[in-house]
Amino acid sequence: MEIEPILTLALAGATLGVVEGVKPGPLLTMVFRETLSGGFKAGLWTAAAPIFTDGPLIIVSLLAAGWLATNPLALLIISAAGAIFLAKMGVDCFSIEPPNPEAEPTNTADSFKRGILTNLLNPNVYVFWFLIGGPLMALYVEVEPLAPIAYALTFLISIILTKTIFAYSLDRMSGNISHKGYRTALNICGILMIGFAAAYTYQAYDLLGQI
Repeated sequence: MEIEPILTLALAGATLGVVEGVKPGPLLTMVFRETLSGGFKAGLWTAAAPIFTDGPLIIVSLLAAGWLATNPLALLIISAAGAIFLAKMGVDCFSIEPPNPEAEPTNTADSFKRGILTNLLNPNVYVFWFLIGGPLMALYVEVEPLAPIAYALTFLISIILTKTIFAYSLDRMSGNISHKGYRTALNICGILMIGFAAAYTYQAYDLLGQI
């Protein structure tokens, strides 16, 4: 067992996980949306989505790192589906009511599903793992088989922890947010999601020229 490549990829995974965790994007916006509408548990389950989306992609990307680069049609389909889903979630933000402390707890399973769908329909996730993460792990797998595992684990742990911290912080602030503040925050989430949907639509249109 060679420790140096394991530590190198573990550090790379943790760093990239934090970067992806704090970077504005559809999943982080969904974490905010679910936390605002359903509390910390809803936000936590949404933040956990990468376990079930990035996890399988890590394995697939090791086996087919170059496939996506030569198949723009796959990215086009993912981009178009993602645009539709995010547009719907964005529009819904304008009609979500702030959480009522006396109401029944939100079904966190629904938040979890929305988090998974958000990540699965994000073409950037596929680009990252197939064109960056996969080749990087493949480069080290011959040197030390445990190094890619260290990279994958530290990435998943750090990205989930980072988004969970955002959800927790937002939930702790919720007691000081007025009804108008909630509505404003949810409206901002809606606008951001529609913006991401527009970006996905443009990406799909751009990919048409490559088919």
